[in-house]
Amino acid sequence: MSEKDLNTVIEDHALEQVPESERQGWLQLSWGTAGIVTTLIQLFFGALVTFVAGIKLGIIAGIFVTIVGGLLGWGVGHIAYRSGLSSTVLARYYGFGTKGSVVASVIFGFMILGFLALENALLYKGFLFYFNLDDTLASRIIIYGILTVVWVLLTTYGFKVVARVSSITLVAFLAVLVYMVFDVITRSGQSWGDVMSFGAQFPPEVLAAMGADTDTGKLIFGINVLIGSAGALALVDADFGRYSRSSKDIGIAAFVGNFFMDVVMFCIGGIVMYAGMGKLIDYYMTVKGMDQAAAAEIALQSPDSIAAAFIIFGGVIGTILMVLAQSKAQVLNTYSGSLALSNLFDVLFHWRPGRFLFVVLANIIGLIMLYGSILELVNAWITVLGVLTTCFAGIIMADYFIVRRKLGHENIKEFGADQVNWAGVLSTVVGFVLAHYVLNQIVPIEFFTSLIVSFAVYPILRLYVFKPKYTKTEDRDWGAAV
Repeated sequence: MSEKDLNTVIEDHALEQVPESERQGWLQLSWGTAGIVTTLIQLFFGALVTFVAGIKLGIIAGIFVTIVGGLLGWGVGHIAYRSGLSSTVLARYYGFGTKGSVVASVIFGFMILGFLALENALLYKGFLFYFNLDDTLASRIIIYGILTVVWVLLTTYGFKVVARVSSITLVAFLAVLVYMVFDVITRSGQSWGDVMSFGAQFPPEVLAAMGADTDTGKLIFGINVLIGSAGALALVDADFGRYSRSSKDIGIAAFVGNFFMDVVMFCIGGIVMYAGMGKLIDYYMTVKGMDQAAAAEIALQSPDSIAAAFIIFGGVIGTILMVLAQSKAQVLNTYSGSLALSNLFDVLFHWRPGRFLFVVLANIIGLIMLYGSILELVNAWITVLGVLTTCFAGIIMADYFIVRRKLGHENIKEFGADQVNWAGVLSTVVGFVLAHYVLNQIVPIEFFTSLIVSFAVYPILRLYVFKPKYTKTEDRDWGAAV
């Protein structure tokens, strides 16, 4: 491969349209959409929601979010397929404007790199647990250093290598996971019927504090926890959808990703933690010297308890599962993070050093975020970021399907984009404030409000208040006829 061809592969069309010759079918796309969500953090969300709501109500919440998330991902992915652009570059033309797309890059970039940091921390805690190491500066430098180098190397060579890595690790991960499920349930001595029908596991006072002391409250809690990841996945669907051969291909991939996230991983996380809880508590009591109350509390205290659980349950096999689960997700998180950073620095500073630098920078930012309280704050910010990312997805779709078609401006190669689309920026602010602060008691499922605002407020502002002021020449080379 010549140096020019290698540079093209590494750059991976980060700021330009993906050509037709490089488009892929739904199976290749699904390795990415399913690979990025089959992680320990999603297993933790499954355990958390089912322990709050019980597995039956939890599954209802998961199916609901699968449908909503799949439709969101298909909608945004379709636009990416037609334009050939990644999610944050897409935001330049649909909803936010060239400079306004910085908002999408910052929020989505923070979320995806937050997951990168979180998954790194889970791997680090798992390695400490497995090898019985102390949390020292040397341990951090060695383990995080090795992980960072691996993510950079595996992400550097673009979509095809990312998809290949994800396909291999996803198949291996699912095979090990199925083995773990059967092994844990068999050792627990419980029947499949008991495991598939357990109710809420937290005490009534804890459920009341969560607002989950009724069936409705439990269902709402589950939806709000799960929808955050679905909003982010919709934007990831665009990053992969730009490689799609058809709208159908990215539609299938979007639903596959949401199904794996909110049904497969959700159920497995809840089932394994419920069936293995006795063994997990016994481990903390006998090995760590805790009393039963303390052992029960720590068993589902934070996402890193999932890593410990699989190592305790599976030994070497469990450790392999942990590494497989996180490795493919980290490659995909780094990939989407590098695309968001490419758009951010291009818009703010007109700086295009190449996507490789942003792959490295994404991992450096992920390491810096480890010094924040990522693990402790995950439940707090997942709902907030879920509201914001669903706002973005809704505004992008409202611009594409409603505003541009009404104005006859569907060809973005001809009409370009505003510098700042204030209708999109203000709609995001209004949608977020109404959903999270004003109407959260009336409409507790917050993404409902954010989506309604996107489809109701944005078209009004765009068509009648902040009318398009396109700069027809500045951005023409980015777009494609749609």
